Amino acid sequence: MTARGAWTAVLAVALGLGASAGVSAQVPPLAAEVLAYDGLHRAAWHGDLPKLKALIASGASLDARDPRGRTPLHVATYARQRDAVKLLAKAGANLDLLEDDRYDAVTIAAVADDVATLSLLLSLGAKAGQTTSRYDGTALIAAAHLGHDDVVRRLIAAGAPLDHVNNLHWTATIESIVLGDGGPRHQRTLAALIDAGANLKLVDRQGNTPLQLARARGYTAMVRQLEAAHAK
Repeated sequence: MTARGAWTAVLAVALGLGASAGVSAQVPPLAAEVLAYDGLHRAAWHGDLPKLKALIASGASLDARDPRGRTPLHVATYARQRDAVKLLAKAGANLDLLEDDRYDAVTIAAVADDVATLSLLLSLGAKAGQTTSRYDGTALIAAAHLGHDDVVRRLIAAGAPLDHVNNLHWTATIESIVLGDGGPRHQRTLAALIDAGANLKLVDRQGNTPLQLARARGYTAMVRQLEAAHAK
């Protein structure tokens, strides 16, 4: 195994991701779950606005949970049913609830690289910086990990905390490097974080700075970005 391969394997174990460090801990509704949905969950998944309106008018619980703790808003976010998201929000659905895996709608949209739904949620008042996931992270950290650079910029503009440290002792900046591929999207993600003023002195649990981590992974372009920002 190459040094890079060994490093990836270590990260996968640390994250509980098995063979691939790219696997998401999120669990979208499975086909069997969707078939079992009724009420608001079913209408939200399918974007059935007349049914949603009727159920809301009848007093259906806006924040009802499916067996994995997902609300109709979570389900609509997974399904990219933005009109349903808007209708639920305007009816009073809680935009910031966490499902059983501790994801909120904002993080669901961020992980899905769904800028349109993310922007809608934020415009409706959803919080940009909640602590989410089993790793005590944020939507920004999740998006930086995946190189979702447009999402990262949108979250930064909404005031997401730049330097939140998760329980792996990683920030969004660090995750853009250690869980990224060093390619263009992760470079743009890093650039957005640098431009926004992310703290480049924060270190991982082993005391490594972002610059040291980029050098260790051989990410030359990221090294140049960090050096230009006077990182150490």
